[in-house]
Amino acid sequence: MFSPDYLLLVVGAVIAGFVQGLSGFAFSMVAVSIWVWGLDPKLVSVMAVFGSLTGQLVAMASVKRGLHLAVLGPYLAGGLVGIPIGVLLLPLLDPNVFKLILGIVLVAWCPTMLLSGSLPQVRWGGRIADAVSGLAGGFMGGLGGITGAIPTLWTTLRGLEKNEQRAIIQNFNLATLAVTFIAYLMTGVVSTEMWPMFPVVALALFLPARLGVRVYARMSQARFRQIVLLLLSFSGVAVLCAALPKLLA
Repeated sequence: MFSPDYLLLVVGAVIAGFVQGLSGFAFSMVAVSIWVWGLDPKLVSVMAVFGSLTGQLVAMASVKRGLHLAVLGPYLAGGLVGIPIGVLLLPLLDPNVFKLILGIVLVAWCPTMLLSGSLPQVRWGGRIADAVSGLAGGFMGGLGGITGAIPTLWTTLRGLEKNEQRAIIQNFNLATLAVTFIAYLMTGVVSTEMWPMFPVVALALFLPARLGVRVYARMSQARFRQIVLLLLSFSGVAVLCAALPKLLA
């Protein structure tokens, strides 16, 4: 029989796996907002990266990916710089500070994405600005597996065509998550106690992710994005409510 920790891990992986299949990038955002309520922040970060990477691999067979190296390059270069910074800070991070950072990201990013249809397109910055957004994504990836939030927002503000944007984000996530997980292994972030949990997360998310891909093909992407971002916004508020009283005390 699963312990409460395993049960929470499975519930988060199932829900996040389904959302990953639908959106192509949101596993960490959903899973972490559930797991932080009962799991150690270091375990949350490792499982978020592993689950996101596994979800990307599951979706590869169902979603075509166009590789745009000229456009993708700055994002990847920035991401590779940001990942080790996040990995180095991970063991030093207080659990409530971790929750605070997550809550701020969710509350700031998700409502902005909901309003992005009316936001002006950003034309300044060029490849340097693209690299900075990749660096921020890599940093958040090293810290907690949330690689896609800032690059997704940035490519939306850039006004990129939908297929090009999806190709950039999914390839960026796949590459940075793989590097982040390797960094976790090499720096000892992945402990012996975590290994039995990897197959649990992989098995829990596999079928929901496949189901999410099928449902995604039959529904409006715009409508689904609104629903997911609203849920994530509420999750961010809940996490902030959990962390702020402890930090203020």
